Formats: sequence, structure tokens, C-alpha cells
Amino acid sequence: MTDDVYKRLAKRLDELPNGFPPADSGVELKILQKIFSPEDAETALLLKAFPENAETIAKRLERSVADMGATLDAMAQKGQIGCVTWGGRRFYLLMPFVVGIYEFQMYRIDRELAELCEQYWPTLQRTVGGFEPALARVVPVNAPIDNKTEIVAYDDVKRMIVDAQSFHVHECICRKERKLTGHDCAQPLEVCLSFSSEVRSPGDFSLGGRDIPKAEALAILDDAERRGLVHSAFYNTQTGHFGLCNCCPCCCGLLRGIRELGAPHLLARSNYAAQIDAATCSACGVCAVDRCPVGAICEDNGSYLVDADRCIGCGVCASACPTESITLVPRPESERKKPPENLLVWLYQRAQSRGIELKFD
Repeated sequence: MTDDVYKRLAKRLDELPNGFPPADSGVELKILQKIFSPEDAETALLLKAFPENAETIAKRLERSVADMGATLDAMAQKGQIGCVTWGGRRFYLLMPFVVGIYEFQMYRIDRELAELCEQYWPTLQRTVGGFEPALARVVPVNAPIDNKTEIVAYDDVKRMIVDAQSFHVHECICRKERKLTGHDCAQPLEVCLSFSSEVRSPGDFSLGGRDIPKAEALAILDDAERRGLVHSAFYNTQTGHFGLCNCCPCCCGLLRGIRELGAPHLLARSNYAAQIDAATCSACGVCAVDRCPVGAICEDNGSYLVDADRCIGCGVCASACPTESITLVPRPESERKKPPENLLVWLYQRAQSRGIELKFD
């Protein structure tokens, strides 16, 4: 039966470390029906959760390489599966729903899919945000960090860009979804960056958006900081970052999950916290009213204080302070968390946290 393939795909996605839990309403199946035809869903179920080239997949499934390659390219172009290029060759894999299939729908999403996803978020975010390690990681703006502090690579947003070789900018799926469901946001759509240590080939396809030079990628970061957007890196690892979102609290699924659902492991805070110098603070309130995305700053006797437990260490308050009274300071050693070394370690830790077996077959 047609419905059965979507149940099997949903179960397979929930077996991945990120999670894709069933909702009481079954809305997750309606989401998959919007994104996959039954035939594409069956093909997705045959893919592994690690990259394989078309020749390997064709041999395993006893298909011709040409037919298999065409099918996989078409599915990758629809954002149903992942496709990465290494050494000039394409590799394909079954991706999690987030980060993955959902974000890949940025140029296919319509109002119906947006409304279905809004219905599903509470169920999904409690699972994704309920287990360590966190999905993504806050990367602080650099300007207000004490220059005596050594900044490690995974806390240095500009180093991520400077060290990469190719860059792509695309629209924010969260803002598109919220707009489709009646919430208008003043922030720009084209703010999400992907980057790679590989030089993009002219033959590489993308899911939309456009290739940009390094200078433009850095300019997008600078503009995001001026607007008070939070840098969120994927994944929450020390190395291997491939994406950077610039998030607003009214639309971002990660920030909304933290604020509205109390899902703490959607977004790992940085190892810094904001600190306000009461002697120079003018009590203008910009930090608390206009900038802090998680409500971590409050007024106190004519000045403002930071709740370090709530602060995510993004630094957007500091970058807007007219009296330069806010700095980011390292958290106490006992409160700092080093993210997993790479994505494979993240996957193993995440699977262990959820109590599931990590499967690559």
C-alpha cells in the first residue's frame, strides 16, 4: 500500500540520530507525502546513511549506472536525499529530516507544507532538542570578545569562511515557512551560507541560491551582525562545518524551540557569556529589548544584568551597545563544553544519548 512506504520511511528517519518521531496526528506522514512520491520514497529507503557513489549504489541494487545516476540526481535536486561532491565525484546518502530534507525544501515549500511543518514542530523539536549533543552551535560575533582570549576555531565564525574554498548563499527556510503561515519578518531571506573545502565545479547542481565569492560571504556575516542575527553553525562539532545560518528569534526553529518549548539541545550555546559594565552602561535598553534573542538581559536598578544561565553567548547584544559596555567573557572552566570532534563522533554520541543503534546499512 502507498501509505506503508511513508510509514517505513518515517521509521527509518527516526532511526537516524537526529530523530523523526511519530506525532499523535500522523502529520509527519503527510509531510513525507508532500515531499516524496511513493517511488521516490522507496528509492530513499534503499540508500544508506553514509555517502556512496552512483556506481556502488547501482551495483548493490542491480540497476544500470546511467539509470541510477539519473534517478539520484533528480531526487537530490528535489531535496529528497543528500548529495556531496568529493574529488570531483558525486556521492549520495539518506539525509535526516533536520538538518537535511526540511532545509532542502527551501525552494519547493508551499503554504500546505509550511502549515504541516508548523503542526509537527512541537513533536519534532522535543526529540531533536531533548538529547545531547545539540544539533547546531552558536558561534559568537568576534568584535566584543576580550582580545586576550584565545579563540578556538569552532568559536571563530570568520575563520570558518576564510578557510573554505567555495561558497553558496540561499534563502532561509525558517523565514519562508513563517511567511507562508502568516508571520512577516523584516529580516532578509537570503542569509544562509554553505561552504566547502572543495572548489565547486561548474557542473555541480544546487538546490537554488547562488554561488558567491568569499568577500560576499564575509559581507553577509557583517550585515547579519549589524542586524542582530545569531550565527548558528552546523553541526555542533569542532571541525567539518558546512553551513552557517543567521537566525532571528521570531522565525528560527532552533531559537523558537529554546524559547517556546524548552528544548535545550537544539542549539548549543558558545563558551562565552555577555557581561555588562554597570559603570558605563547608559541603561538605553537596546540589548534587552532589541537584541537578546533568548530574553537573558533584564533591567536592574537603572542598569542591566545578564542571566548567564540563559545567555547563549552569541554577542549580538555587545555589537549594538552604544557605550561599548558589553563584552563576551569566557565561561568558567566547569561550564564550558567542547563539542564532538567531528560529525562521526557526533553521530555516535547522539545515537547513544537517544538509546538507539547507529546504523549505516
